[in-house]
Parts: sequence; structure tokens; C-alpha cells
Amino acid sequence: MVSTDRIADPWGPRTPYAPGEPWPPRVDEFLADGITAASVDKWVQSAAVLHSNGDGLDIAVKDGRIVGVRGRDVDRVNRGRLDPKDMFGWQANASTDRLTTPLIRVGDELHPCDWDSAMERIVTRSRELLDTQGPSSIGFYTSGQLFLEAYYTQGAIAHGAIGTNHVDGNTRLCTATAAEALKESFGCDGQPGSYTDVDHADVIALFGHNVAETQTVLWARMLDRLAGAAPPAIVCVDPRLTPVARHATVHLAPLPGTNVALMNGLLHEIIAHDWIDHDYIDANTVGFDELRKRVGEFPPERAAEICGVDADDIRQAARLIGTAERLLSTVLQGFYQSHQATAAAVQVNNIHLLRGMLGKPGCGVLQMNGQPTAENTRECGADGDLAGFRNWSNDGHIAELADLWNLEPLQIPHYAPPTHAMQMFRFAEEGTLRMLWVTATNPAVSLPELSRIRDILSQERLFLVVQDIFMTETAALADVVLPAAAWGEKTGTFTNADRTVHLSEKAVEPPGFARSDLDIFLDYARRMDFRDKDGQPFPPWTDPESAFEAWKKCSAGRPCDYTGLTYDKLRGGSGIQWPCNAEHPDGTERLCADAKFWAAPDYCEAYGKDLITGAPLEPTEYRAMNPFGKAIIKAAEFVPPHERPSADYPFALITGRTVYHFHTRTKTARAQQLQQAAPEVWVEVSQRDAQRLEIKDGDIVEVTAPRGSVTCPVRVNGIRDGVLFVPFHYGYWDTDGTAHRRAGNELTLTDWDPVSKQPIFKTGAARLRKMPKSPGHKEHSNGAGAPAAAGAQA
Repeated sequence: MVSTDRIADPWGPRTPYAPGEPWPPRVDEFLADGITAASVDKWVQSAAVLHSNGDGLDIAVKDGRIVGVRGRDVDRVNRGRLDPKDMFGWQANASTDRLTTPLIRVGDELHPCDWDSAMERIVTRSRELLDTQGPSSIGFYTSGQLFLEAYYTQGAIAHGAIGTNHVDGNTRLCTATAAEALKESFGCDGQPGSYTDVDHADVIALFGHNVAETQTVLWARMLDRLAGAAPPAIVCVDPRLTPVARHATVHLAPLPGTNVALMNGLLHEIIAHDWIDHDYIDANTVGFDELRKRVGEFPPERAAEICGVDADDIRQAARLIGTAERLLSTVLQGFYQSHQATAAAVQVNNIHLLRGMLGKPGCGVLQMNGQPTAENTRECGADGDLAGFRNWSNDGHIAELADLWNLEPLQIPHYAPPTHAMQMFRFAEEGTLRMLWVTATNPAVSLPELSRIRDILSQERLFLVVQDIFMTETAALADVVLPAAAWGEKTGTFTNADRTVHLSEKAVEPPGFARSDLDIFLDYARRMDFRDKDGQPFPPWTDPESAFEAWKKCSAGRPCDYTGLTYDKLRGGSGIQWPCNAEHPDGTERLCADAKFWAAPDYCEAYGKDLITGAPLEPTEYRAMNPFGKAIIKAAEFVPPHERPSADYPFALITGRTVYHFHTRTKTARAQQLQQAAPEVWVEVSQRDAQRLEIKDGDIVEVTAPRGSVTCPVRVNGIRDGVLFVPFHYGYWDTDGTAHRRAGNELTLTDWDPVSKQPIFKTGAARLRKMPKSPGHKEHSNGAGAPAAAGAQA
């Protein structure tokens, strides 16, 4: 058991190990005051839902209440360790301001009501719209925090029963590019790598991935390798001096919006020095010649000039990556939320294809998730995909899905790709989307250009349903608010970034009249009297386990095959990686072994897009390009971002996360330890820029972009010159209902990657102005926000 102060030290003590050795266990535990492990009534199996690592844990229950958590040392993901958000975030479940009864809008106010009244209002509006406007008048916007069973049900209702194409999740904001990059390179979603690759790699390259704050347990695994014999070299690409950068062998801090130029420079060096596997390329890929020609235009000097980095640093990073015997690469928001997101992420895949480093211990790519169950939204068709990684433009796949659901194929919309979130909000703005059902997310804080989003959500003609556990900024604008059960109050499965499936058992009852998301969706389906083509109720399942069994049938034969899993198999031990089936009864640690890809034209999830324009390839084009289902090497030209620093707005602006909060702080702000660690928004500025502007650490400043402004304390630290960073977690409410305008997304622009449709939060422009003095406060700063004088935090 570990007693370290996990606010002061988010990663806990080291347990060093050498390459090829198993990661030693270390059990973290936190219990409420007065509770001991011996006094706990029962421990209930679960996993973390406040980040994407998927740490296995047990929930402590005493007198029908959650009173703590401890890590599961048998779990392959964390070997007993917990993230600070895992350790303290569970306290939000017992917060006194939980939603406990449905609410409906009467005039300008929300009033409590019973479930029948709330659901009848939703059903009545749904039927009116279906009768007068058709299925495209209804949209669903979900989260990355529900369980698989709820996602599959929501997707089946939306795509199948209603027949709307407008289905997406806030995973569009954090992992849409991960999915798209995998489709572009390998023909299908599904992470090639495994967290266990950390145990074997001799070089770990992190591209826009501040793993120390976004997945602290994965960073602890890397720190333990760094503390052991034969530590790996670290390559870090990030404009901020993150904890990862402090440990890096090479730290590349490019100007935001230039990632493609940097990747082309790295690939130029790798190819020029012949650090590539010609046999692997010839036998297993298509597209190499085009890539070689494109990156030939990006020698280190040109890439360095565009990115604002040293050409020798590019050469050194390329040498480490190009000569590694076991290379692990990870990618996250620094690439996904920036300009040319998919194009940049695909270049990371290209490195591994050129070097033949896939499917072997220590050799893998992790196009990471930002949210804990983002993988499930993608698998289940709740985020702009179709269930089972099926291809919307493949009529055979639509027929398979229609057969599974016992519906007519034309009932499932496939005239165009499922509508992405940014387009859904545009349709609502224009008035063609008239009902939006928002589940477990807070777009009034998390989406870009918030003044516009608030106007959209406030329209009288938009019927807004919000299903959540607290009265968020979004719920306050709703016509109907549905109280949902939280994690620990329902049963279901969820899958992390390296395809590990966990079972979360119900530990306690939800408060008041709150109900699980699955129960709410099924209740809606029954009240709408949805039927399949034989007249039977649709969806036919009735509870979590029957929904899981139905999902298994949907996944059969697809890349995300769950047919070898059951609730009983997931109980008591470790999470298990898909595909898990008759061929792989214990799961599959790594994909792409023996160069087997899911890219065959009749099987693949997508036919790909142009990396610059986003224009989709026709099936015939894809078939001609890749008839044998090989991996696809895709080149990309660098194009400048749409909004760049100028005389009026001289700084590049990026947003991001802190280790102590998740998403819009709906839960973490209600955990005392986490809220006290980071109670207020701040802005980071470099030492040189602060000196030039006569700004000191702790001064109050105004950050202004073309769309709005935020007033906050400044942190002077090791961020690169010319760049400002603002965390996005802070909305315009505090938990006590006090209104503030402090959301980072007041500043961000309405723009998205043309390929993945992921909003661009890390390529904008801003200016900085010192404000009159006012009493400030100090917060914990153990992450990238640490002062410039701070050393490495380990």
C-alpha cells in the first residue's frame, strides 16, 4: 500500500525494472477518513473512468456508500497503481448537488417532475419531429464515459430505430483523429500496440502526448523503466516543458500548427540514412514512393525554419527513432487538436511501417484516447462510425448490420458518413436539427468558440435533452434534464486505449430517482414503441448482460471481436484485450503481427481520404490502390494554419489539461483534494515573453483572442517563446453556482481537421495584457505548469 501524497507527487514512488522484465506491482489505496481496509463491507470490481488509461481498481463500500478505492495488482494495465483522479474523484458520487429527479422547463425555469412526465415530453417531441421533419431533425451527442452496453443501445436506437445520421460524441474532441489515423494507415481502427511495449522498448517517442498528466500510471510505467537498468531514450514533441520533456533525451518544441513539417523532416532523415526495412515495405505496404518524394522536400533545415526548432535536434531525434531496435510511439492531443491533425498522426504510423516495427514486443504505435471509454464509442457506432467497425460506404456491411438488427437496410442511413459533432451543431444553428439529446458531456464548456455554442443551445426551436449527474452549464439550458446513475452505480464494460476490456460492477444504488444510461435509453425505445421488421421490440435486449451478449454477436468476425468474452470471464482477474475469440481465447496483446492488416477492400472500415482536403476515396479508387489489403503509407504536404500570430495577436494559443482535472471538472471539482490542487484557470507564458511584458509569476493578466477573453493568473515557466497555454477545464460556473467567464474555449476558433473533423484547439492566436494588481493564489503545479525553476517531478 502506498501512502505518498499523490497531489504533491501524482506518480508515486518508483519500482524500477529492466527491459523484458514484468512491471512490479504497487498497490495504491485511498479511503475516507475513519475507514480502514478491515472495516470495509465489500470491495467491488471496476476500473477508472476519469482518464483513458483504464486502471483496474476495486471500490470500497461501507453501509451502502462508496468510501474509497484501491488498485488491482493483478490487472495488466496498472499492476495496482492509481491516478490521482482515480484516488479522489470517486467522492463526487456522494456530492450533495447530484441530480436526483427529472426536470422539465416551464417558461424560463426548470422544475422537478416524475419520470413519466419527462419521458412523455421527449417522446411527444420525437414523434412530432419524425412526422413533420423526418429522422434528420433528431441528433444524439454522447460522451466518452458511458459503458459499452449503453453506447451500443444508443447507436442502435439512433441509426437503426430512428434512422438518423446525426450521432456523435465528445470523443470527436479528443480521439477522432486517433481513429482516423488508424483507418488511413491500416484500413481499420484498433491500436496496433500494447501498454506492455513500454516494458521492452529502447526508444519511446511521444508526439504531442503529455502522458505524465493525461495518463499518470502509464507515465509511472515509463518512469520505472527510466529508473531501471538499460533505460529507454525518450523523444518528446511538445511546445511546453512538460514532465515528459524534462526527462527527454531530445525535446522538440515546435511552433503550434507545424507538426506535419516536423514529421516530414524526421522522415526525411530516416529515409536519407536508409534506416528503413526495404523488405517489409515492399512486401506489406503501398505508397512508399510518394512519401519518399514528398519528404525529400523537407531537409532538417527547412523543417527547422518552419517549426522554430534546431535542425540538429531534428537530426538527433531522427537518429534515435531511426536506429531504435524496439520503438514505441504514442500520439495524443498535441497532434490531434492541432492543424493538419490526421496528416501529422499518419506520419507517426509511417515511421513504424518504414521500419517494420509493428506487432512485436516494444514495437508499436498507440494512437491514444483522451477519454476512458472512447474506444467503445468507436466500436459501437456512437461517435460517427457504424457498429463493429463497419464501413458506411460498403453495402455488404450495411446488409450485415441490418440482418443483425432485423431491420431493412434502407432503414440504416448510409447515404453519407455519419454526421460529425461540429456539423451537427451547425445544423442546429441553421435550424434543420431540431432535437439534440446530450449525454454525460458539457458542450457549453468543452466546444470551441463558446459564445456561439451557448447561442445555439439556447435557441427556442432546439429541443435540448441533457442526461447527466450534475446541473452543468449545458443542463441549465435544457428543456428536459434526466438524472443519470454515475460510475459505481451501474454495471457494464468499457475498453481502454490499448483494447483492454474491463467489467465494472454496480457497487451502490444511485441517489434519488437517478437511473442508468442504459435503462433510460431502453425506456425511451419502449415508449417510442420501436419495432424490428417482424414486429418485435427493438432493441430486443433488456439489461446490461443481455446488451453485452447482443454486442458480441455484432462484433463477431470484425476486428473488435468480443465473442470470447463474458461477464464471468472478466470477473476476478485482469482486463482482457480484444480481439478475444476462439482463435485468441485469452485476448490479443498486439495487432499487425506478421503484417496482417484489416485493410482488404471488402473488409476494411474505411476507404480513406485525401489528407489535405478530406475528400473521401471512392471504393473503386481504394480497390485499385490497395487490392491486397496492405498497410497504406500516406504522404502529406505541409500547409500553414488558418489563424496565425499577427501584430494584433502576437502569440500562438494552445489549450489542454492539468493532471488534477478531467474534462469540464463536473466530477473532479467536487473532489476536495483535486479542486484545491487546481481551483482556477491560469495562463502559461515563457520567461523571455514575461520579462518583455514586465509580467511576474502570479500576476493577473487578460488573454484575448478574436473571439473573446479570459482573465486569470499567469504562470511563468518553460513553455516555448511566443506560445500561451490555457487549460480548458474551467467553465463559466463554479460548483457553488457563481458565474465566471474563464473558460479557455471562449478563445478557441470554429475550425476542424478536414479528415477526422476534430476541432482545432491548439492552433489559434492571442494577445496578453497585464491587469491591475489583485490578490492572487498559488496552486499545485507538478505538471507542465510548473515554474521555470522547477526540476523534474518524479
